[in-house]
Amino acid sequence: MNSRWFAPLIIVSAILGWLAAVTFPDALWLDQLTQLLRTAFFAALKMVIAPLIFFSLIAGVMQLRASRQMGRLGSVTVSYYLTTTGIAVVIGLLVVLFYQPWTAFPPLIEDPSVLGDVTAQSARLIDPGDGSTFALLNNLLQRMLVNPFNSLSEMNVLGILVGAIFIGLAAAVALPEDSKLPKIFDELAQVTYRSAGWVLTTLPIGLFAITFQLAQKIDFSTLAALGQLAGVVFGATLFHGLIVLPGIAWLVSGLNPMQFLRAVSQPMLTALFTSSSAATLPLSMTMARTKLGVDPAQSAFVLPLGATANMDGTALFEGIAAVFLAYMFGIELGTTGIVAIFLVAMLSSVGAPGIPSGSMAGMQMVLLAVGIPLEAIGLLLLIERPLDTFRTAVNVEGDLVGCLVAKRFVA
Repeated sequence: MNSRWFAPLIIVSAILGWLAAVTFPDALWLDQLTQLLRTAFFAALKMVIAPLIFFSLIAGVMQLRASRQMGRLGSVTVSYYLTTTGIAVVIGLLVVLFYQPWTAFPPLIEDPSVLGDVTAQSARLIDPGDGSTFALLNNLLQRMLVNPFNSLSEMNVLGILVGAIFIGLAAAVALPEDSKLPKIFDELAQVTYRSAGWVLTTLPIGLFAITFQLAQKIDFSTLAALGQLAGVVFGATLFHGLIVLPGIAWLVSGLNPMQFLRAVSQPMLTALFTSSSAATLPLSMTMARTKLGVDPAQSAFVLPLGATANMDGTALFEGIAAVFLAYMFGIELGTTGIVAIFLVAMLSSVGAPGIPSGSMAGMQMVLLAVGIPLEAIGLLLLIERPLDTFRTAVNVEGDLVGCLVAKRFVA
């Protein structure tokens, strides 16, 4: 489907779903039809999401094999990406620990069990009856150290993430330079991207059904709460993009924030309008060479790796959005639960597809990790596309700062 028309079609589908719910509130056949469509859409998502995360994460981590071959450049780049993603996670944590403006509005659903999402409840990491740190760590260990193939079949989020990272790291260290296995996993990741793309082409139909079902519960207060979420995410992303990343650029290169932002404005604007860090790569490489004075050999390594593994804005968005949805759907979290959300968000952001709305794959894993029904994604889709453009621009900005870090610390 032409991506130029996809975003407007999503908006139209949501509007039509709402209008249908308002116009035909007592139409039993329409209610049953939308329930069937909603069930089919989420079943298809669950079918592709686990393989997508598993293979894309392995492929992403196996790029560290190139880091091993690149020596100091690889270690500096990976260390920088881990640091900035960690900073983004801390920003998101601090925001939601001290500021949750959406709690001024009533939750959408008091009891999440009414949605009947058994998968979400069985996959959760947090037991609402015991939010102690010990209980969380015990549950984490039980779900981390399991057979990754069992994790795939049982939708064990943490088992999938840890298993994929473990396999990817082992391959990165053990495989010879001429091994074809990295290419095989990369191709498997591309296959899962394509299968997920096929499912996402049905998103307008699924969103129509989801909106119809939610419209009977959504009122002005829910829309206002969504506005609060958008404001918090936008503010946190803006802080990371205008303060943190330019600050790092100033420390390593001497460029003041205005000079740096002018130098990277073209790639950031391209990311803003395409919502794709992968599509911005050619322009980013050109700007890194001409505006930032980075060696093309360095940028040719740093930028492609960043387009897969450096998703600061994505990790920040997924963490804040999951805390919001937990409140709206009556899920008790506590401090340990919030920390667990951001941990999973950080892990799932590695290897996220560098395509428009690619974070929705990781978002589903985060929701499952804390028992939030996938139904909740319907709310996010109403505001996700505008926010996606800004966080993609921040992701690209972070990759370009990585070029400056490599220029500074790699001879």
